[in-house]
Amino acid sequence: MKEQFTVIPGAESFYFEGSEIGILLSHGFIGTPQSVRFLGEELAKQGFTVLAPRLKGHGTHYLDMEPCTHEDWYKSLKQGYLQLKKRGKRVFVMGQSMGGTLALKLAAEHKDIEGIVTINAALTLPAFEYLKASPAPRFIKEGAPDIKKEGVQEITYEQAPVRAIRELQKLMAELPPIIGRVSIPALCIKSMTDHVVPPENTVFIYRALASENKQLVTLPNSYHVASMDYDKELIAEQAARFIHAVSATSSYVAVK
Repeated sequence: MKEQFTVIPGAESFYFEGSEIGILLSHGFIGTPQSVRFLGEELAKQGFTVLAPRLKGHGTHYLDMEPCTHEDWYKSLKQGYLQLKKRGKRVFVMGQSMGGTLALKLAAEHKDIEGIVTINAALTLPAFEYLKASPAPRFIKEGAPDIKKEGVQEITYEQAPVRAIRELQKLMAELPPIIGRVSIPALCIKSMTDHVVPPENTVFIYRALASENKQLVTLPNSYHVASMDYDKELIAEQAARFIHAVSATSSYVAVK
């Protein structure tokens, strides 16, 4: 189904051409590429190629989101992966919240991805558990984004379709059995305080990964939307260092 509404200004996908190292960067549920743009710009300054696709049904209107499935969101991210591969890039995947969940699914499927960075990746959403039962409303109101820093404006919807929340719940339920298929280097980042996704989600992911090279980083001064919060510079710095190190020591051999 095609989207019926235009893209909100500032919510567009973005792409920065750089080196042969391509970073596929995913926003989260009801978010847009705007929420990860700072990270994308900082990583581009490091010389990397960065692509942040807008997931289907996001960044337009919540009525566009309502009919989407979690497979639609996964396909949006996978298309970004294929775009980077078509350009001859070595791919690292990085995602926040649901974007981290999708990144893990992509890494489990595509073994040529060289590394993964997750930021407050979502496996459980305690506040939405009650919506699994019927009857439930068609929409629920979205509160202010979970950001500690004052004055930060995230482009998001004022309402969330319950149908879309249930699709997110299906996606999260798929992940625990497949995380162990991911053996590439991994950087798992969590906020010390997160009012949306329990930080224990990231600890579970870190432990479940089959990766020999894996790191767990805790952000001291950010809430859930950490890419827009006080520790955003720390995230960019840690991610750049991780990707530089992994790409320099990788056994990747370019096709000549």
